[in-house]
Amino acid sequence: MSVQERKERERAGRERLIVATARELAEQQGWDAVTTRRLAERIEYSQPVLYSHFRGKREIIGAVALEGAAEMAAALRAAASAADGPRARVTALARAYLHFAARNPAVYDALFRLDGGLAFAQEDTPGPLKDAFAALLESLEEVAGDGVHPGLFTEVFWASLHGLATLTRAGRLPPEEAELRTELLVDRLAEF
Repeated sequence: MSVQERKERERAGRERLIVATARELAEQQGWDAVTTRRLAERIEYSQPVLYSHFRGKREIIGAVALEGAAEMAAALRAAASAADGPRARVTALARAYLHFAARNPAVYDALFRLDGGLAFAQEDTPGPLKDAFAALLESLEEVAGDGVHPGLFTEVFWASLHGLATLTRAGRLPPEEAELRTELLVDRLAEF
């Protein structure tokens, strides 16, 4: 292994450490607790080293969002592939989405609430974000209904899931009705 390869591997390792530490801190204490100073202390590197990887908190949030998008896509695909039939797939997809949002609040915030400097629904949207949307579309396009554009249907279904996730987390919806809401969403929006 060359010196250059070792340096690249070490740099990639530091970057993973920064992202993992930011994510851990955000999950424990919220994104307000994530500062470059605190991250530098936790990873035991100087702030200039941190800045050699990320220009600031915004880019770190973006990196957490991209990592989270890849994880969400995998979770959605796994849930959908384990289900049999369109209704079961869509229900499993909805449950997996809501479960991901509930179990990963800081990542979910990085994806959908905070500014990570990432473009959504544009030509330059990063691959992991496109893939997370594709993971939804793959199961939803078959139930969009006649004459309904599958991408548009997926946006509406996703927006509904996002509303449920956000309102439930904020305590605006009683948690004991979560499963009924999911079933109602699936039954009313999807054509089987």
